[in-house]
Amino acid sequence: QVQLVESGGGLVQPGGSLRLTCAASGFTFSDYVMKWYRQAPGKERDWVASIFTTADTLTIYTDSVKGRFTISRDNAKNTLYLQMNSLKPEDTALYYCTRAGNDVWGQGTQVTVSS
Repeated sequence: QVQLVESGGGLVQPGGSLRLTCAASGFTFSDYVMKWYRQAPGKERDWVASIFTTADTLTIYTDSVKGRFTISRDNAKNTLYLQMNSLKPEDTALYYCTRAGNDVWGQGTQVTVSS
């Protein structure tokens, strides 16, 4: 069955870095635009970044993470990544990956930025 499994979250101090991983299975990963979302406590789930399927792997980001986060993919490993640098307390959230259509979600991985 189609499955997405996120990992890599944790507790990090402001200014620190984390790399999130999303392992995909059950579908042709390389055919899909892939995305990261996040949901802070008491707030809606918000889009963070997308990576397309074109040869140049076009990427787009929400304004609040531009220049700090990098989305990437390894189609040979069916894996999506989110490199997060210069983390801020407002980045604290449960982070999810999904594919185009938002029809499948992982369980999420918690990122907490605190001193």
